[in-house]
Parts: sequence; C-alpha cells; structure tokens
Amino acid sequence: MTHAPRPANRAPQVWTGRASNRMQWLLAGAGAACLALGILLAVNGPGTSGLAPLVMSVVGCLAVGLLVLFGTIAFTHVHVRIDRDAVQVRCGHIGVPRRRIPMEDVSGAQLAPLISPRAWGGWGYRWRPEKGTAVVVRRGPGVVIDLGTGHRFTVTVDDAEGAVQTIRDLLRVRTRASGDGV
Repeated sequence: MTHAPRPANRAPQVWTGRASNRMQWLLAGAGAACLALGILLAVNGPGTSGLAPLVMSVVGCLAVGLLVLFGTIAFTHVHVRIDRDAVQVRCGHIGVPRRRIPMEDVSGAQLAPLISPRAWGGWGYRWRPEKGTAVVVRRGPGVVIDLGTGHRFTVTVDDAEGAVQTIRDLLRVRTRASGDGV
C-alpha cells in the first residue's frame, strides 16, 4: 500500500503534549495535613484557652489547608493541545486554570530549552511584566508563544520542539492560505 505524500500546505491536524511534577503531590499532602489539623481542632472542641483562639486556629488551618491543597493539585500537570483553531492549555485534573489562545492571535513560537520556576517566581500560573504570562509546572523545556499584541505566553511541556514546529507549520499554512506568503 502506497501513501501519498502530505501536501506542502498541510500541517498536522492536532498536537498534544503534557508535563507533570510529582513534587506538587508532597505540597498537596502538607495542605491535606493542615486541613486535617483544622478538622481535628474543631472536633475536639474548646480547651482551656477559650473559644476565640480555637476558632482562629480552626479557620486558619482550614483556610491554609484548602489554599495549599487546591493550589498545588491544580499544577500537578499541564495539558497542551494545538490545532488549526487555537492553542489550549489546561492545568490539573479538572482543567482549571485554562487558557485558550486563538491561532489568529499567534505570531510565532520559540523553543525555551530551560524554563526554571525560580525565574518565574515559582510553580503555577505566573505573570512577569518583562516576560509575559506562563504556566510553569516543572523545570525543563517549554514553548514561548509570541502573541500579535507583543505579549508572550510560556508553558512547560514535554516535546516542546514538536509544539514549536506545529505552531510554525500552522502559521505557514495560514499565511499561504491568506495569500500573504510566497
């Protein structure tokens, strides 16, 4: 069986990739421990120190526990999907936070061989005035997407080279289709 070569004006239909960080589960465990402590304090009731300190302790433990637990679980992994319509980024198991960048807003893409959480101020959904917006779930390679507005969106993802190539192919096809290209 012979396969016809892919036409030059066709790009891959869909590229998907992901990146994960198992260390986030340790932080989620710490959040769960704070949550459990808050529940334990609430169940055991007031001790000798009175009701006000107990309420403050319970509320504090519950708030910190929930914040840490859900804040870390949201960034245990990231899933990136690139197709002719958009670049879509979903975080965590429920896909929140999420970002959808229409391909009309994309002007280019570059490989970032090493994205460091330290350079972005930690893991998670980040914004730096000089760098733009990023989803950083681990240290390693990623994609820097140039937006037509002069802004950038960066995401850590495995096979970042494939993502960059797919975006460039899709942009090339779009340019040819609009008659702006060679």
